Amino acid sequence: MTLMEELQWRGLIQDIMPGTIEQLNKEMTSAYIGFDPTADSLHIGSLVPILLLVHLQKAGHKPYALVGGATGMVGDPSGKSEERNLLSEEVLLHNVQCVKKQLEKFLDFDASKPNAAEIVNNYDWFKNMSFLQFIRDVGKHITVNYMMAKDSVKKRLENENGMSFTEFTYQLVQGYDFYWLYTNKNCKLQMGGSDQWGNIVTGTELIRKKAGGEAFAFTCPLITKADGGKFGKTEKGNVWLDAQKTSPYQFYQFWLNASDEDAKKWIKIFTLLPKETIETLVEQHDAAPHERILQKKLAESLTIFVHSKADFEFALQASEILFNNETADILSSLNEQQLLQVLEGVPTIHVEKSQLDNGSDLVNFLTETGIFPSKSEARKMWQNGGIRINKKKVETNYTHITSNDLLQDKYLLIQKGKKNYYLIVAN
Repeated sequence: MTLMEELQWRGLIQDIMPGTIEQLNKEMTSAYIGFDPTADSLHIGSLVPILLLVHLQKAGHKPYALVGGATGMVGDPSGKSEERNLLSEEVLLHNVQCVKKQLEKFLDFDASKPNAAEIVNNYDWFKNMSFLQFIRDVGKHITVNYMMAKDSVKKRLENENGMSFTEFTYQLVQGYDFYWLYTNKNCKLQMGGSDQWGNIVTGTELIRKKAGGEAFAFTCPLITKADGGKFGKTEKGNVWLDAQKTSPYQFYQFWLNASDEDAKKWIKIFTLLPKETIETLVEQHDAAPHERILQKKLAESLTIFVHSKADFEFALQASEILFNNETADILSSLNEQQLLQVLEGVPTIHVEKSQLDNGSDLVNFLTETGIFPSKSEARKMWQNGGIRINKKKVETNYTHITSNDLLQDKYLLIQKGKKNYYLIVAN
C-alpha cells in the first residue's frame, strides 16, 4: 500500500486537500505536525500525530515536529469552550524541553539520512518579530471575514464569554508557522487533528498569497470511545507518556481494559502491525472474545512502543497478581514503587506497626480493620480456606499476623474470597 492508502485503511484520514496524494507520490515531501507544550509531558492523545510522523518517515518522507514555544503562549481556541490560562515563559521553556525529549524516542533523527526527523520551535522565529511587523507582513494577507468563518471562532463568539483578541489571532500565528517552514525548510504539508483544519488552511492560504506557492494538508479524526467517554481519560485524569505521571503498569492496564469495539479500531490506529497481522488478530478475537486477544496485543504493542519491553514484561507479570493465585513469589519480588503501582485502587487500611510486633490475633485483626463485620464471619472464612495474605492461603494453624509477614517491612495484601483485596499499611 502507498502511505495514503495505509493511513486510510487505518482510519487516520478525515479531511484532505486536493493534490496532497499526488504530492506524496511525486517526491520525498517534508511535512510537519505541531505539538502544544501546555504540559511537561505528552499524553496518549498525542500518539496519533506521533504515529502520523512515524508512518510518514517509514514511507521515505521527512518529518518535522514543531513544538509550539510561541503558540503555547497564546493558547489554541480550537475545540475549547473557554480561554486557557496563559503559562509563563519559564514554564513553557521547561515543557518544550520535556516534549522534545519524548519525541526523540519515536522518530529517527540520524542526520546522515535525507529524511532525518527534525524538531523545530516556533519561538525561534517569533521572538524577534515585532507586533507592527506581524500585522504588516502577515495580517494584511488574511481578511477578518476569512478568520470569522472558522468553526473555532464562530463557536466561541456564540459563547457568552466571547473570545479574546489573543485567541482570535492564533490561526494567524499558526498559519505563519506553515509559511515559515515552507520558505525556510521546503515544508509542503501540514497534518493534524480534524479540529485543526481551520488553522491549517489559514497556513496554505498565507503560503499562496504571500509566497505564491502551493501547500497541502490532511487531518485525522479525533479519537473517541465507543461508550461516549473521552478518549485518554481515566478517573485519575490524562494517561501520560511520562512514566512518572502514568506508570507503565497503569498505561498497560488502560489499553488492556479497552472494549472490544474500541480495540478493533485502536489496534489499526495505534500500532504499526501490518494489515495481515491485524486482520488475523481480529478473526482470532471474534472466535474467542473472552480471551481478549486484541486488547492484550494492543497493550503489549503500545507499552513496548512508549516505554520498553522490560516495562511490558513487568506489567504482564504484575497483572497476574490480582487475577491469579500462584503469584506469592512475584508479589514478594516487587520493590515498594512497583508494589504501590500494582495495588493502586485497592482499598487501603492504616494500622500501627507496633500492634504487629508481638503478633496480632488473626480473627481480631480481620475484624478490627473492618475487613469482616464480625469475628464469626472472619473465623468461618478462615476455617474454609477463603483468606490469603500476600497471595498465600492462610491455613488453620496460622493464628497470628506478625511484622514478619510485612512486604517491604510495611505492607500486607489481604484477600477475602476470590476478588476482594485490602492493602494494610503499617506505620
